Amino acid sequence: MFSPTDLEEKLDYIHGRIYKTAIMAGRNPQDITLIAITKTLSPEIWQQAFNINQTIFGENRVQEAQEKVETFSKRDKIELHLIGHLQSNKAKKAISLFDIIQTVDSIKLAGRIDRICKTLAKKQHIYIQVNTSGDQRKHGISLENVITAAKEISKNNNLILGGIMTIPPPGITQAELTSIYKKTRIIRDKIRSRINQECQNISMGMSSDYEIAIAEGATHIRIGTGLFGARQQ
Repeated sequence: MFSPTDLEEKLDYIHGRIYKTAIMAGRNPQDITLIAITKTLSPEIWQQAFNINQTIFGENRVQEAQEKVETFSKRDKIELHLIGHLQSNKAKKAISLFDIIQTVDSIKLAGRIDRICKTLAKKQHIYIQVNTSGDQRKHGISLENVITAAKEISKNNNLILGGIMTIPPPGITQAELTSIYKKTRIIRDKIRSRINQECQNISMGMSSDYEIAIAEGATHIRIGTGLFGARQQ
């Protein structure tokens, strides 16, 4: 079996798998976006990935993203997603750094982001984080409350609700993953059809399960280990 070794080979390999999986699922491969997750990696990684035409990146921590932004000369050429938990006291800095904040996990946090954006005369793209699995260790709005939350969040004039995201718990079966991702897509469909037509995207799926996520409707997959290898703990 082919085992890619360098970053460009790995990127090409994953794009190939995305293409095959999308076609098998009856989807357009161009509707799927690969977010390169660069948390804990050195600032130079953005440039290395950018050199092979990877321009969409995800970071977990506001401070780490700040350090990378300060050393990267082509910030205006990339799209940066926050995919880690956002503390309320770091919302202003996150707004200044990220094109899309994927982890809005409460009406309260959305309101704070909206108020800050009003003072900055900025429209912030966000996703709602949904705790589809009901795992108490995970952040996110529950299945029971997400529709109500989407209605309230959509009232904020300075937010653009572009989609939803979810993070499944570790160590679950493929059948359980499939169920979680299917439920997440159904949530997106309900929000888009009933509440907010701008809610188009679904961020779900990582290096170990992105093909399942694509088959169930993911528009954005978050790939770290598959591109950059295992991280130091």
